[in-house]
Amino acid sequence: MQKVKTKCFEYGAEEVEHLKKADPVLGEAMDRIGRVERTVIPDLFQALIYAVIGQQVSAKAAYTVWCRLQEKVGEISPARIAEASEKEIQQCGMTYRKACYIKDAAKMVQEGSFDIEGLKELPDSEVIKRLSSLKGIGIWTAEMLLLNSMERPDIVSRGDMAITRGMMKLYGHPEITKEQFQEYKTRYSPYGSVASIYLWKISFQ
Repeated sequence: MQKVKTKCFEYGAEEVEHLKKADPVLGEAMDRIGRVERTVIPDLFQALIYAVIGQQVSAKAAYTVWCRLQEKVGEISPARIAEASEKEIQQCGMTYRKACYIKDAAKMVQEGSFDIEGLKELPDSEVIKRLSSLKGIGIWTAEMLLLNSMERPDIVSRGDMAITRGMMKLYGHPEITKEQFQEYKTRYSPYGSVASIYLWKISFQ
């Protein structure tokens, strides 16, 4: 099994100090928690497959399926995934529908009908628009790719339950309204991605 290359999301004092000033409540939590390392997958195709696997399942379950898929196909590449049958992909521990989405995406990237590398040159909104044109890819999956692969600096996903739960715990809200979410997202900008990294951490504490 070829090991998928990973790294940590890069951020430093500028992002941390900005968030502490913009939101003292978050700042206190950041001081208490210390630095949080977020693993990212630089390869866009590999990150896309991981994001699809992670839809509506726990991080632990997603990682288990991810490891099984690597054992099944070897390198996570468009060619290897396209060669595998939907049934083989499904047997790694996912629904048949999700297996079809993964295979379809691999075929489109391999055939050149979807330019995944070209996404790097586009603004966030266009990346989301283009990824959402693929079967089984919605806004949340696209946002996860923006943060967990492309390291875009200002991603706070309203569709992410853990981020919402982190906000609820941090600010003591029984729920987060659309308006509240937007207010916090605006407050975090332009370093929303680092805020998201801490909110994920807070949500599981």
